[in-house]
Amino acid sequence: MKVQDRFLKYVSFDTQSQEESNLTPSTLKQLKLAEYLVDELKYIGVDDAYVDEFGIVYGSVSSNVDNSNVPTIGFIAHMDTSPDMSGENVNPKIIKNYDGNDIILNEELNIVMGPAEFESLNRKVGEDLIVTDGTTLLGADDKAGIAEIMTMLDIIISNDIPHGTIKIAFTPDEEVGRGADHFDVKKFAADFAYTVDGGEVDFVEYENFNAATANINIQGRSIHPGSAKGKMLNALLIGMEFHSMLPVEQNPAYTEGYEGFNHLTDMHGECEHAFMSYIIRNHDEILFENQKEEFRQIATYLNTKYPKDTIHLEIVDSYANMRQIIEKDMSVIELVEKSMKDLGITPIRNAIRGGTDGARLTYEGLPCPNLGTGGYNYHGKFEYASIQEMEKSVSLLLKIIENSL
Repeated sequence: MKVQDRFLKYVSFDTQSQEESNLTPSTLKQLKLAEYLVDELKYIGVDDAYVDEFGIVYGSVSSNVDNSNVPTIGFIAHMDTSPDMSGENVNPKIIKNYDGNDIILNEELNIVMGPAEFESLNRKVGEDLIVTDGTTLLGADDKAGIAEIMTMLDIIISNDIPHGTIKIAFTPDEEVGRGADHFDVKKFAADFAYTVDGGEVDFVEYENFNAATANINIQGRSIHPGSAKGKMLNALLIGMEFHSMLPVEQNPAYTEGYEGFNHLTDMHGECEHAFMSYIIRNHDEILFENQKEEFRQIATYLNTKYPKDTIHLEIVDSYANMRQIIEKDMSVIELVEKSMKDLGITPIRNAIRGGTDGARLTYEGLPCPNLGTGGYNYHGKFEYASIQEMEKSVSLLLKIIENSL
């Protein structure tokens, strides 16, 4: 089966995760894809494939070479899609031999994607693109990665290609920061691994944001507006005041590269009570700590200006920059870069403006940089994937296996 055919099958499953859920996985519908993947893995010859009680799919392919020095390599992708936009009833279409012009995703709704706004399209002329109908996200993040890993395994097993032991895992809930919560690194038993969860296939990614979530509960005081003078405390307005005190240049819409940001992801409430949630991101550990301290200082100031319990701030760290670990032994990066060069790909070391399961797994003892999938514009209706880049990703995974011998 071709990689794009697998991908188109996988995106038919609605696997959107849900941050506010207390379930594991956060949405039970993710298990439908997990069970399908287990069946497919067994069909192609991964006999030990199973889904555990946390919704993680595991499987392995034993070495077929007589060399004890060959490393055990893991490949990991996530099954869930972002809560930012619906992943239900995805209706993908293929744009053959893209000509570089605007793509009409949905004529009726006048939804158009073009290279003027999405510059990556300028590099895709002549390629075959899988796009949405403008009403859902696509699911390339990260079903493209799953399709590429599955296709690589199928090729290796069906052609009896020499390889060391290969471990695979497909996780739920990566998009809500829980993908590695129950990952059993010891049972996985790989020497190192790669998450296949990026964009450009020529990117090698081993730097990611330091990440935290800030939740702010604001206690106001509701009084009839006709007699509110000197008495009302409007929690929504206090929340707006809090936000206005954060550095405006750290709005993610104004940042790129190594620049950190504070991203307001939720704000709701009424006069009596309001809630705000932010994600805080920075590649630099010191700057990251400074950003968190700014939140604390604003909360302290507002609790001085208003009654002392007006602002309740909770900051929880999510994951750290894996660079600090990977740079101690760059062999896992050198293997990828050699494999890319063998395929005529010029490797580019790229800092992820996000995070992956691999960031946390690296700190748990499993070095786990990130590889590209050929997917772009994640988490929204303008998401698309290049079939040629997906095929290139499969070739890269095969070459990594070959070069590890």
